[in-house]
Amino acid sequence: MKVKDIHNVYFIGIGGIGMSALARYFHGIGKKVGGYDSTKTPLTEALEQSGMAIHYEDSTAAIPKAFRNKPGTLVVYTPAVPATHSELLFFREGGFAVKKRSEVLGVIAQDTFCFAVAGTHGKTTTSCILAHMLKEAGCAFTAFLGGISEDFNSNFIFRGNEFSLVEADEFDRSFLHLAPNLACITSMDADHLDIYGTAADLEAAFFAFAKKVVPGGKLVVRNDLAVEGITFGLETESDYAIRDIQVENGRYRFTIKTHEAELKNVTFTKPGRHNLLNALAAFAMGVEAGFSPETLAKALGSFKGVQRRFSYQIKETDFVFIDDYAHHPTEIDAVYQAVSEMHPDQSITVVFQPHLYSRTRDFASDFADSLDQFDCILLLEIYPARELPLPGISSSWLMEQIQNPNKKLITKAKIVEEIRNCKTEVLVTLGAGDIGLEVPKIKKELAYAV
Repeated sequence: MKVKDIHNVYFIGIGGIGMSALARYFHGIGKKVGGYDSTKTPLTEALEQSGMAIHYEDSTAAIPKAFRNKPGTLVVYTPAVPATHSELLFFREGGFAVKKRSEVLGVIAQDTFCFAVAGTHGKTTTSCILAHMLKEAGCAFTAFLGGISEDFNSNFIFRGNEFSLVEADEFDRSFLHLAPNLACITSMDADHLDIYGTAADLEAAFFAFAKKVVPGGKLVVRNDLAVEGITFGLETESDYAIRDIQVENGRYRFTIKTHEAELKNVTFTKPGRHNLLNALAAFAMGVEAGFSPETLAKALGSFKGVQRRFSYQIKETDFVFIDDYAHHPTEIDAVYQAVSEMHPDQSITVVFQPHLYSRTRDFASDFADSLDQFDCILLLEIYPARELPLPGISSSWLMEQIQNPNKKLITKAKIVEEIRNCKTEVLVTLGAGDIGLEVPKIKKELAYAV
């Protein structure tokens, strides 16, 4: 498949963060783009406003005529879409070119120097930091991001095609379609066990991804992972290390040690030791690609962030509201560490929406331990995403395993009321489902109280 031979691109699941970035790419290079999604969101509305034809009913009759022409039409789908989806079946049975998003990314990246960021946590933030660094270094690059970069106000960046930057998604083994020149693995914690079955099988997929790096390419890995590569870590003897970490006025100041030098008084504004690791991973990738360490280090100080990644919504003297995408126990622990470090000795309330029945089942004990750390816990029902309910798995079942007595199962309609009842100093909303759509409402209501 060659991009020049494609005239029409139809997306099944166009509203996904990764899918929408691809849609923007094809629309930007002059292709006719349209698609389906189950839910209208601000993201799909933005795509529609740019001229893409989108509908929200799984109906073959709703597919526009332009995309029914098999020659020159590419159909892209997300693995989250069920195999029984009528539009997906229509295109498959019709003999159309039907590709996963990851396959298409591989095709786009094959003629560029490809950066690929993999890991069960940290992919999006690391990718967005690296994109900001590449911009500051004057690099000609295209980036497909898994979140909305606050530096670019987009999940898609086109500043040239010498380099490409993609997130290497482990879900459904999608990252095995890539052949990067420079890759990174930030973490390999157990996740997506509905796909992999065991943690060992997931790790095996990451080992297979490591072998996808092209001959002569490089792999950057966190220093405590069992993968051979160029290492990075905090306060370690890694190839790239951050040392002398200090917190000053809500930001970090530290020293970066590289192969050849030490860069002192580097600053970074995103809270959390996990974000320092993300910053260091991006820095190491940039240096290994040949960019100036001084330029990259300076860029860390001006990085704005990523929407829904430790995003301050309200930051007043007596009340703070932070929103984050965390949906795995390790990520919840990282958010708690960051909040506690930046806002010590303050009461913290969490509103958490579990994501997927299978993930809730597989990590229930770990979720309970992670949530127990907060002073007040407000739990929403499980966001099912692509899954059907599992017998006995619910938020009330999860809540029974939480030892902290200050816990309550709530509905979206009662979120603000219950937050006020907690009388908290720091509020954190967490989850990868549609809780993000509630954040502007919560912010609006609570802003009047501070």
